Amino acid sequence: MKRVPSDETPSPRHRRTLSEDERALWDSVARQVKPLRKSPRVVKPAAASETSPIAAKALATPRPIASAKAPLPPKPAAPPLAPIGRRERARLSRGRAEIDARLDLHGMTQMRAHRALHAFLQRAHHDGLTFVLVITGKGTADGERGVLRRQVPQWLSLPEFRALVVGFDEAHIGHGGEGALYVRVRRSRG
Repeated sequence: MKRVPSDETPSPRHRRTLSEDERALWDSVARQVKPLRKSPRVVKPAAASETSPIAAKALATPRPIASAKAPLPPKPAAPPLAPIGRRERARLSRGRAEIDARLDLHGMTQMRAHRALHAFLQRAHHDGLTFVLVITGKGTADGERGVLRRQVPQWLSLPEFRALVVGFDEAHIGHGGEGALYVRVRRSRG
């Protein structure tokens, strides 16, 4: 059964013009809105659309959209950290898997330790190493945990390190226990 369009609903080809009250309301709303773009909004003159049908038709015809620059694809998010597997950790602690390199951060300031850790992990990543040992020290002076012992796991969770590190875990007592971390280095692509 065919539907016959009633006279009350405007057809898609004919646009309804705004009344004076609607136009005033729209203009007040448009003035209060903060634009997303820096370029100012072009206000169409209200009188031109009401005076002649030719001018109204010219305003109603679609205009070609100016080509905008295609947005750059977002940088891929840093991959999440994964804990070192139970088997791999057991192999490291028993000496069946080799620790490729060691970094001792004892006695360094936080800034110096951060830079040294980043440079060390970049070299390990570049050289294709798999497991490294980062020694932070227990830092149990005055019954308080060491600063580097607290900070290094937080640093390894930062995006700048996640591109270099797959995961990390506390080392076995034979490798330093609570004062050291096994770090699995991400393979370099290339």
